Amino acid sequence: MAEVKLFRTWSSPFALRIVWALKLKDVQYDTIFEDLSNKSPLLLQYNPVHKKVPVLVHNGKSVAESFVILEYIEETWKHNPLLSEDPHERAAARFWAKFGDEKVLTSIWEAFISEGEKQEEGIVKAKENLKYLEGELNGKKFFGGEQIGFADIALGWLTEYVDVFEEVTSMKLITEGELPLLSEWKKSFADAPIIKENFPPRDKLVTKFQALRETNLLKNVTK
Repeated sequence: MAEVKLFRTWSSPFALRIVWALKLKDVQYDTIFEDLSNKSPLLLQYNPVHKKVPVLVHNGKSVAESFVILEYIEETWKHNPLLSEDPHERAAARFWAKFGDEKVLTSIWEAFISEGEKQEEGIVKAKENLKYLEGELNGKKFFGGEQIGFADIALGWLTEYVDVFEEVTSMKLITEGELPLLSEWKKSFADAPIIKENFPPRDKLVTKFQALRETNLLKNVTK
């Protein structure tokens, strides 16, 4: 039997992608939780370049970076596919996954760690990016169609972490009035048993990101 290990932290949305993918494909694995302020020798051994999580170790060989790991999982365990057989649909899934990290996540985070006028500007930018996702969902339940796929897993952090950011700051990013399709997607994705069962505790996330926001605001003041 293949030996599969996942190095992660309890709160990392990037590692959560790997958890979901492995669960959806029914791959058995062991979890090694890391403290990134005191990284284990094994983590440094398996990911000497970035020294971060997630890291997947399969039969002693390591794979790092969440999207690379997702591709590896898809190619290694071909049942319950996350990507379509259609080349254009596969390319689209990869595009929206990358867009989610490079544009959506970046703009939301900028709004989250700022306040006042700067935060308002960040919210405008974030909503502009979210509208592109809204358009992509037109006529579809999930980004991949009727089933959860690669892009949904990549963007899945929106279903829990945005709610946490909104609770911490009182800003509103995804509402049924402005983004009805994305709002419905959030519910459908979060309600899937495998997704719901593997979210981190909401109260712990709120506490963690509240502290992160305060730390970043302090840094901005002292610059």
